[in-house]
Amino acid sequence: MEKQFDAIMSMNDEAKIAYLKAFTHLASIDGKFDDNEKAYIKSLAEQYLVPAEKMNEIFKIESDDAIIKAVSSIKNRRASLELIKELCFLAHTDDELSDEETLFIGRIGQAMGVELEKIEQISNWVIDRIISAEEAKVIFEEV
Repeated sequence: MEKQFDAIMSMNDEAKIAYLKAFTHLASIDGKFDDNEKAYIKSLAEQYLVPAEKMNEIFKIESDDAIIKAVSSIKNRRASLELIKELCFLAHTDDELSDEETLFIGRIGQAMGVELEKIEQISNWVIDRIISAEEAKVIFEEV
């Protein structure tokens, strides 16, 4: 976990903002960008020490191409893989993975130099983690 955080923290503010803008874009693909999604992104921004005055920029809805261009500046491989992982988790939070979300995550990954096979591998790992967490709730009677 520390390596993941270190990779993100080693990025400059511009790259961190691009990273977070990808979350905003993915969260809004379905036409809804609710308070829970905003709170999640805001907590990430705080965790990554992004200046509070940059939140409006992070929450500004932009085109796919603008976001993809912004994330292409992320050259840290570990940070790129983390972004794909976190986008996959975010995409699965509503239990519906749309074609638009899948396409966007693929384009984001490719813009950062992540191979489609690796993106698929990460997505499958995320799905396995979600299923495992749900099974744990049943096993430990947390339902």
